Amino acid sequence: MRIIDAHMHFARRRNFDIDAQNAGHVNTAEHYLKACRENGVVMSIVMGNGDGGPAAYGGVVPQVPDLAGDFDLAHYNQPREIAYCAGIQSELITPEKAEKTTLEVERFLQTPQCVGIKIYTGYNRVYADDPRHYPLYELAAAYDVPVVFHTGDTAGGHGELKYAHPLTIDPVAVKFPRTTFIIAHCGNPWILDAAEVMAKNKNVCVDLSGLLEGNFDGAIFYEKHRDYFRYLRMWLDYTDRYEKVLYGTDWPLINLRSYIDVMKLVIPEAQHEAFFYKNALRVYRKLQALLPKEETL
Repeated sequence: MRIIDAHMHFARRRNFDIDAQNAGHVNTAEHYLKACRENGVVMSIVMGNGDGGPAAYGGVVPQVPDLAGDFDLAHYNQPREIAYCAGIQSELITPEKAEKTTLEVERFLQTPQCVGIKIYTGYNRVYADDPRHYPLYELAAAYDVPVVFHTGDTAGGHGELKYAHPLTIDPVAVKFPRTTFIIAHCGNPWILDAAEVMAKNKNVCVDLSGLLEGNFDGAIFYEKHRDYFRYLRMWLDYTDRYEKVLYGTDWPLINLRSYIDVMKLVIPEAQHEAFFYKNALRVYRKLQALLPKEETL
């Protein structure tokens, strides 16, 4: 089975090293790619993250994954199997800097492997519907790439949940019908709300990344937390929009094999190919040009 991991992270940080170790992995690109090949993952999308990144423009850094040391856009030698979303530090965007920020993000979108935009609602104390984001939503529509929002719980306790509730995505979807939006983590724990926003709006998808962490036997873990997974499955079945549900891991938090095994039990078998592969390839349209021809639709 072919798999596209539509939501993972990569940064050379001590806490990421520890997370990867706890999940039975090593926090290096070489190890990650080897684990992907062993588990049928043919493409991964890194959510731009970190405090570093390319040179700031207008005081804002569109964060990109640190896979190869110092970042140089003109000579970025990222592995072909890894694409990325440019991450936005919303709190740094003032009205005066919004246009400059958009121009800088467009510079990344003009490269083949920048396939979307990631906004860290919750970690940044800025609502999705804040006008400072509007030029980015228009830009995403122009380049036919999705905008991904962190939603739900935040790691470390320093975020504010009111900014990360999935219901805050609804007005954005209404105002920008030409832009595709992804509710990351299915709004966990507000799964019902995320599912409703997805079902109501044609331009909204969800990904199921980051719902678990660590290294475990998938079948045993599923049985232990059966009520949670039944709740998730109930609302996915009820909304019946499986063509808009994407697989992602939030690596390095989770063991790749463990997450695949659990998600196979959560998602109906008839939807596995769509969930694990085809939906991401359709939503992240630029992936078509990155995959070998035999891997595309």
